[in-house]
Amino acid sequence: MVNRQTLSLFKTNKGNNLSDLSDQSPVLIVFLRHFGCVFCKESMYDISRKREKLYAEGIKVVLVHMSDYTTAEGYFKKFDLTDIEHISDPDCKCYSSFGLLKGSFSQLFGLKTWIRGFEIATTKQMLPDNKRIGDGLQMPGIFLVRNGNVVESFIHHSVADKPDYQTFINVCHLTD
Repeated sequence: MVNRQTLSLFKTNKGNNLSDLSDQSPVLIVFLRHFGCVFCKESMYDISRKREKLYAEGIKVVLVHMSDYTTAEGYFKKFDLTDIEHISDPDCKCYSSFGLLKGSFSQLFGLKTWIRGFEIATTKQMLPDNKRIGDGLQMPGIFLVRNGNVVESFIHHSVADKPDYQTFINVCHLTD
């Protein structure tokens, strides 16, 4: 279970820890897949499109990735996310602290994954990269943390699952 002490262990590229950030405002922590993954790209695309709405609602976004900071910032630049704080977690300690596991074959390569991957490639012109940066087995997830507590989460059952960011905004209004 994630607690305040655990949250304080993880610091962003700006030196802020998740516990302190969650005391200032609700924090949407988005755990990305590896940067070569089409679903990781879709997540960054979605965050880029929803960012202003999230900010307007007082929600801070923190991305967690498995790369070094410089490489991550190169990817974030492609999606106009250079202003978002992020956490480098190449050993997946933050991922595991939030209960995010390694995926099974069907979670990573099942029919749903192939169908959604094709859909993303054709509608958003996003293709997987040949170079995988991060653990290709790591599952993603999203958590809304407020005052040191997880108040909402979305745990992917498949890497192809698509979260509804509006749900996280609605939860913030319920907990005001």
